[in-house]
Amino acid sequence: MEVDSQEQLQRKQSTYLSLDENFEIQKEVYRGQQYSQIYFARLHMMRTLLYSLVPNWKSHLPVCTVLELKEGKECIIFGTLYKHMKLKPCILDEYSKERSVAPLIKPHNFMHQDDYLVLEDESGRVKLGGTKLSTSVYVTGVVVALHGKETSAGAFFVEDVLEAGLPPQIKRPLKSREDKYVVFVSGLSIGRSSSNPLQFQLLVDHITGHLGDEEEQGLAAEIVHLVIVGNSVEISRGLLNGQNLASKDQSRLCEPFKELDILLTQIAASLPLDIMPGSSDPANFALPQQPLNRCLFPGSTTYNTFRSCTNPHCFELDSIRFLGTSGQNIDDLTKYSEAKDKLDFLERTLRWRHLAPTAPNTLGCYPFTDRDPFLIDSCPDVYFVGNQEKYETCLLKGLEGQLVRLICIPRFCETGVAVVLNMRNLECHALTFGTQISS
Repeated sequence: MEVDSQEQLQRKQSTYLSLDENFEIQKEVYRGQQYSQIYFARLHMMRTLLYSLVPNWKSHLPVCTVLELKEGKECIIFGTLYKHMKLKPCILDEYSKERSVAPLIKPHNFMHQDDYLVLEDESGRVKLGGTKLSTSVYVTGVVVALHGKETSAGAFFVEDVLEAGLPPQIKRPLKSREDKYVVFVSGLSIGRSSSNPLQFQLLVDHITGHLGDEEEQGLAAEIVHLVIVGNSVEISRGLLNGQNLASKDQSRLCEPFKELDILLTQIAASLPLDIMPGSSDPANFALPQQPLNRCLFPGSTTYNTFRSCTNPHCFELDSIRFLGTSGQNIDDLTKYSEAKDKLDFLERTLRWRHLAPTAPNTLGCYPFTDRDPFLIDSCPDVYFVGNQEKYETCLLKGLEGQLVRLICIPRFCETGVAVVLNMRNLECHALTFGTQISS
């Protein structure tokens, strides 16, 4: 009877398609490229899109460049927003403060009541006025169309704003689907002094079906994919001080990777997994981060179920499109704008059709010369972001019938929480792993 029971518990399968080509850098070249080129590419693509939306928005108004503005004449202008911020960190200010006795204050948010927005195109720039365009919502790098007129002071009084809105979405097949689950986890931070190895092992045992009774094992068999969303390891800063490492320190440096590889090998033996780099992982700092080197995972890479992916990461499972980041894009938005919650930031990036609008202004990115890989041309079914303070989710509905599941994935090392998504209906829930023994 036991053998029959084991035979029935076959793990479900799903078809996988990687869509990371856009984020892959084949040959990194740093030969004096200017970041203006990525802004030009962004403006060109977004202006073409916004121009096609104008007939259904304000077809009676003329379209002008900044240079063609005339006082009192209503028109529409396209351009990239620049946010002038009084408290925005400046490297020269940092240097002067370090050499003075004044303490260096590092606020978590650099908003100030005197901040203002400027719109820029190839012909010039103009300061924006009015209350229609909120400085607390917008950030540098967003491309918009504005309806308004030039004032006697030389500013542009904004009367209305046109954003790109949610991109078109490929309709999912209407055929009936079965329950299949995707698990998301981020911020394992293996190597941190406060990390709990038992918690990690509980997560692995649950996913691989080595925990619980037959019913729980049956549910585990319906997990078809695991996505590890950045910050998997954490190296002590004391070991990264630029000095030659002693042999014992070299061993300590390798320990987190060895531990991670052991865990991933157990998972890869059971189901497919994707691992994305994060800000604390040994990958390039600038976005898009390239896949973690496979030599870090000698055990896991023996399985073809193991995939080292880019950050951002885009893929399809059974024709359902997933798009996500390890959190740097959203974390940067929290420093230079305000929102009621992190999900609001996720929604804005979709409405702006851009994953990382603050790159390269305040968020590091590769100096692309002919394209902007962070533009979102197709609306995902699931949009996730890792390494957040807490688990949050909602279902976003677009004006053209788009339906997107937004997910904030918390840091596992601090919360013990992973996120489970049902591909059949896009419903998701938190899965908490605790190791405290109640008295």
